[in-house]
Amino acid sequence: MKLFLRRPMITLLAVVTLAVTAFVAVSEPRTANAWDNGTANTPPMGWNSYDAFNWSVTEADVKANADYMRTNLSQHGWQYVVIDWAWYYPGRHNNSPNQDSNLNPRLRMDANGRLLPDTTRFPSAAGDNGFKPLADYVHAQGLKFGVHLMRGIPRQAVADNVPILGTSCRAGQINNNTTAAWLNLMWGLNMSQPCAQAYLDSVFQLLASWGVDYVKVDDIAAPTYRQAEVEGYRQAIEHSGRPMVLSLSPGPTPLSAGRHVQANAHMWRIVNDLWDNWPSVNALFDELRNWTPYRANGAYPDPDMIPIGRLAKFGPVGAPRYSNLTPDEQRTLMTLWVINRAPLMWGGNLVENRPSDLALMNNAAVMAVDRNSINNRQVVGGARQVWAADIPGSGDKYVALFNRDGAGGDVSMSLAALGFGSATVTDLWSGAGLGTVNGTFTRSLPAHGAGLYRLSPRSTASVYTLNARHSGKLLDVFNLSTEDGADVVQWTANGQNNQRWELRDIGGGFANVANVNSGKCLDVYGGPDATGDGVRVTQWTCHTGTNQQWQLQDTGDGHLRLVARHSGKCLTIQNAAATDGALAVQMTCGTSTSQQWRRETV
Repeated sequence: MKLFLRRPMITLLAVVTLAVTAFVAVSEPRTANAWDNGTANTPPMGWNSYDAFNWSVTEADVKANADYMRTNLSQHGWQYVVIDWAWYYPGRHNNSPNQDSNLNPRLRMDANGRLLPDTTRFPSAAGDNGFKPLADYVHAQGLKFGVHLMRGIPRQAVADNVPILGTSCRAGQINNNTTAAWLNLMWGLNMSQPCAQAYLDSVFQLLASWGVDYVKVDDIAAPTYRQAEVEGYRQAIEHSGRPMVLSLSPGPTPLSAGRHVQANAHMWRIVNDLWDNWPSVNALFDELRNWTPYRANGAYPDPDMIPIGRLAKFGPVGAPRYSNLTPDEQRTLMTLWVINRAPLMWGGNLVENRPSDLALMNNAAVMAVDRNSINNRQVVGGARQVWAADIPGSGDKYVALFNRDGAGGDVSMSLAALGFGSATVTDLWSGAGLGTVNGTFTRSLPAHGAGLYRLSPRSTASVYTLNARHSGKLLDVFNLSTEDGADVVQWTANGQNNQRWELRDIGGGFANVANVNSGKCLDVYGGPDATGDGVRVTQWTCHTGTNQQWQLQDTGDGHLRLVARHSGKCLTIQNAAATDGALAVQMTCGTSTSQQWRRETV
C-alpha cells in the first residue's frame, strides 16, 4: 500500500499541542471527498518488490528495476519504485522476518525509535544516510520512490523506552499492545495519546528528508480497520510537508469503511494478498463492483499487486516461477484493472520480463483507459460480463467484455445501454478496427478471456436545435456541463454544442434526445418512477429507461411537443419564463407555448 500527503511543516511541539484538542475518533464519517494532495490524480502505476523478492530485496535489485522502468515503461505512466516490508531486518533469506522473545535479531533503529535500512542489503544507507542515496538514484531516472511500513512503533523501541523526538514522551506511553498476526516487530499506536501522533510525525519527517514519494502502510486496513491510526498516518504525511501517496494494506478493507477510507487514503486493498491463480482473480469481479461508489480521482479501490512476470525469487509463496496465469487470464486481469481505474503495481521482477509481459504494460491505448476514464461501471453481470466507462470530452465509450466461463463463447451487450444505435469499434489490445456494429455488440472470447474496445457512436440522424416557442430561446445544457444530472435550461442561441441535439430513433415511435456536447441523454430526473409535475429534466448517461424516451408530437403549425414515455408529460420551460437559465421540467401537457418546440437542422 501507499501513503502520500502534503501540508506546510509545523513543529512537533505544535503538533502535540494541536493533537490534544483535535484528535477525535470518528464513528460516523461525513460525506467523503477524495483526499487531493496533488499525488494521485490518476491511479498510481509502478513496481513493488514483494511478489518477486519477499522481504529480501537488495539495493542492486531496486536499481535494476528502476533502470528497466525508466527505459521501457516511464513513457506509459509507470513511475513508482516501492520497497516492500522489513527493509530494516538484517540479512537476506527466505525465512520469516520476525524477532524471537528476546527481540533478536535487532532491527536497525535510531535513538528515537525510527527504523533505518539494513546496510547489508542497502549499503548506501550506512551512517545517517537512510534511503536518501537510493531515492536520489530513483529520482535521477525521472521516477518516484516508495517504502512499506508496518503500522505502529517497533516493539524494540518500546522495550528500550526510547524518547519520542521533540517531546518529553517515551515509547512506552504510546503503544496499544496490538500487533500483526504475521509479523511481530511492531506495536500499534494509542492515538488518544498525543505523543503517538508526534511519533508518526517524526517518522514522516525522516521519510520526507529521504525523498520518499509513496508509503504503503500494512496491518491497518484488515483484519481490523484501524480508523484512528489511518487518520494519524494521513496527518503525518500532511505535517511532513512532502506530498506522498498513502496506500493501505492488507485487505479486505470493510465496505462499511468506504466513506472514511475514501477521504483518508489514496488507495486501499479490497482483498487479501492476490497470487497467480484464476479463482483469486475471478473473485475480484464482485469486489470491484461492490467498491464502485467509492472510486474517485485520488481514491482508488486496490485489487492488489499484479502477479505477472517472474515471481517468488525469495518466496513468499511457492517456488521461483513465471506467473501461473495463462496468457488469456493475464490479459483479463489487466483489462479488469484498467476498466476499474485500479492502481497498477507490477509484482514480477521487471528485468526478467518476457516480451509478452512487457506487452501488457506498454500498450498506450490500454493504459489510457486506466488514466483517463470516468463513470467506470459494470453494465452486465454474471459469467459473461460487460463493463463500460466514459471518456472525458468525448461521446465515445470504453467497453470491456469478459468470459469468466471455463469454455469459450460469445459475450454480448446492447448498444442501447451506452445510448448508441450503432458504433464503430476499435480493439484496444490489438489496435485493429473492427468496423461498425448495430444494435448489439458481440465478440467470441476464449475461456477466462477478455477484450477491451473503444466504441464511437455512428448515426445517420441529423443534429438539431430545439427552439422554445414562447421565448425564442434554445434548449441548452447549463454551462457546457458533461456531468450526469446537469440541468437542462433555455438559453439565447450561441452556436455551441450544448445547444445541439441528436434524435436517435429507438423504435415504437420513441427516440432518445442526446446532447452533442456531452453525448448524454435528455432525462427526467429520478428515473421511471418520477412522474410528478415539475420534476426537472437533466442530462444523464444514456440508458434504456423510459424516462429517457420521448415521443415527438406534431402540433400542426410547425412546432412539436416532446412527451416523456414513462409519465406522459411534456417537456416544459418552468413557469413559462422567458429568461436565460430557466429550467426545463416535465408538466402535464396542455396548450402553453412553453411546451412547444421548433426543431431546426444545424
